[in-house]
Amino acid sequence: MGNAYTPGLKVSPYTIVRRTRRLPLKGDVLVEAGSDVAPDTVVARAALPGLMQSVKVAAQLGIDADELPGTLVVKEGDAVEKGQILAATKSFFGIFKTEVKSPLAGKVETISSVSGNVGIRQPSSPVDLTAYISGKVSEVIAGEGVIVETAGALIQGIFGVGGERVGQVKVVSATPESNLTEADITPDLAGKIIIGGANISGAALRKASDVGVKGIIVGGIIDKDLIEFLGYDIGVAITGHENINITLVITEGFGTIAMARRTYELLSSLEGKEGSINGATQIRAGVIRPEIIVPLPVDAVKAKANEEQEAGNLSIGTPIRLIREPYFGALATVNALPPQLTKLESGTVVRVLEAKLADGSVVTVPRANVEIMEQ
Repeated sequence: MGNAYTPGLKVSPYTIVRRTRRLPLKGDVLVEAGSDVAPDTVVARAALPGLMQSVKVAAQLGIDADELPGTLVVKEGDAVEKGQILAATKSFFGIFKTEVKSPLAGKVETISSVSGNVGIRQPSSPVDLTAYISGKVSEVIAGEGVIVETAGALIQGIFGVGGERVGQVKVVSATPESNLTEADITPDLAGKIIIGGANISGAALRKASDVGVKGIIVGGIIDKDLIEFLGYDIGVAITGHENINITLVITEGFGTIAMARRTYELLSSLEGKEGSINGATQIRAGVIRPEIIVPLPVDAVKAKANEEQEAGNLSIGTPIRLIREPYFGALATVNALPPQLTKLESGTVVRVLEAKLADGSVVTVPRANVEIMEQ
């Protein structure tokens, strides 16, 4: 019997989750290894340099650039306020005075007697890095960030939008086949991560955003509805940085597709617990999956067993998801793993597998076109 390795979506009721939290530039780590952290704990901080603005002082004074130093009343390193005098000249026996004032607050960083300009850098902005999940700091990356570790449930989706958010899990759809409609979105869902079934309408998504829902996990969405909500079409770049106040995770694909019952039942079992959700998705090299993480009481034996299964061997009966047309999003199980190479219509010779779909039909697909639905 053949077997193969393939990366897949993880739907696990209990596993060890590690997330690297790294600053965009060098800074200070504020916690130590072994520290307990909450999602909103600031674990590291950096100062993002402000923008530099060049002030054409010599030109405004009407002097040559090499005359600039003699007119300045500030020097490099000085802090200045908006409207503060940078340089001045006098004429007609000191009766008339020409001044150049700073157009912004900041610090004098450069003075050039070649260009006659003074460079003022705006104040730096603090960049705070939070833990994102509840857990422990397992490792400190000096000057950069930390690795946070927790034990709990991890559910990955096939696509998502929106950044990192935290909220209480709340099941709204009665079944994995139900659709989330505008009528289902009520004010009491503010601050929650809500669980739907097969689809969320565009109207429901807009209302959820208006009400203050933190996140939505649902089987599918019509691509037109998502485009209308965002105001633009999403390309192949990484998602997760959209200027929206809600995070959406799609577990099955685009369209109206019932959420896998195992996924729905796991999410239902987590109702009332706090979860961390992130819609960031990258489907090309360096795959990133949207996810929800729900920390649970530590059970080292269970966690270790799940961790050791992360390699994901394909075998007969393995639950999988097909990720290419014409079966995109379909759930199946491995029915057979032919060892020989097979020539496709395109002329490519690849290894294939037989997948048994939910309706009982069996189709042959390239092994690269499936993802393991990890237990």
